[in-house]
Order: sequence, then structure tokens, then C-alpha cells
Amino acid sequence: MSIQYADWRFSSSINKIKGIFDMGAIFTSLGRTVSAGVVLLILIVVVAGAATGQMTRIDHAWAAFFMRWLHVLSGVMWIGLLWYLNFVQVPTMPKIQPVESRTAITKFIAPTVLFWFRYAALATVVTGLLLAFMNGYIVQALTLRPGFIMIGVGMWMALIMAFNVWFIIWPNQQKILGLVDATAEEKAAAAPKALYASRFNTMFSVGMLYCMVAQQNAPI
Repeated sequence: MSIQYADWRFSSSINKIKGIFDMGAIFTSLGRTVSAGVVLLILIVVVAGAATGQMTRIDHAWAAFFMRWLHVLSGVMWIGLLWYLNFVQVPTMPKIQPVESRTAITKFIAPTVLFWFRYAALATVVTGLLLAFMNGYIVQALTLRPGFIMIGVGMWMALIMAFNVWFIIWPNQQKILGLVDATAEEKAAAAPKALYASRFNTMFSVGMLYCMVAQQNAPI
């Protein structure tokens, strides 16, 4: 009898905890999940600052760091989706049978992926240029001056990749997905253009990421 009572008390306590911390209320909404991530980050910064006595100061150095963080977030989204398209979606599409089932990708998933893909590319470029400007090396990097060659090469590679996203991949994908009017011949012609530009970006992403990281560790 006492064991049953203890089990009831334990279950009751767990239910109360679940009521207070209803994880489903957070994780069933992407917006609330991201917001929770931001709140968690703020808590980490505040607790770490209080524990060490080194509270964050809002100055130029912090603003440059914050811009770098935004740049990294944007880059993770951009390159992550680029690799998803090339490593997962494109190779898998021909394997989906019957063919009619592929419309779930072309009508719903692909347009959403391409939305986040192209704006993540834009955000990566904008935050990267702002970061270079805030740290005072944007001219040196873009003109490939000694000491800034690696970051400069990485920046130019990223700019070329972003150009491909907005002016080659996206216009041709619009035709392929039926987002704009296009004849069967135009759709057929658009497919290799979009594929080759995407594969070009995948190829470039390897060296681009290396150059970005190398600047911090082995600048040239």
C-alpha cells in the first residue's frame, strides 16, 4: 500500500512538472522554438557573466562580434540548404515512385527550401560585408591585399555563389517548379542551368569555407 502511495506521489509530481514545463507548447511551433533558443542564449550570457564577474558590455567590439554571429547563423542556413539540395533532394527525386508523388516536393517543399535558401544567401553576404566594414578590412579583403588574401578570396567566392543563387538558380527553378509561365522547352533548358549552378556552388563552398576559417588561423 505504501509503495502504491509513493508511486502515486511520484506520478503526481511528474505531472506537475510537465504542466509547468510543457515542452510540446514550445516544440510544436518553429517560432516558439527559435524564440526559446534566443531566451536560452540570453540566460547563458547573463549567468556566465554573473558567475565570472565579466558582464557583456555593449560596445563596438561586441557589435562586431554580434554581426559575426549573425553571419555564421546565416551561413549555416545557406550552406546547409545548399548541401541538402545537392546531397539529399536532387539525388532522391528520380527514385520517388510513382512519378506523381514527386509533386509533394515540387509544389510544397522545394519552393519553401528555395525561399530560405536565397534569403539566407543574401543575409550571409550582407552580414559578411558589414562585418568586414566594422572591422576595417573590407577594402583590403576585396582588393586582396597581403594579410587579407584568404578572407578576400573567400568573400569573392561567396559573392559569386550568391550571384548564382539569385540570378541563375532561382530564375531557372521558377520555370522548373511552375512558379512562372514557361513552355516545356524552356523548362527542359532551365533544368541543367539550375543544376550546374547549384553544383558549381557546392564545389565552391568547400574552398570558400576553408578560406573563411583560414583567415582566423593562417592569414596570408
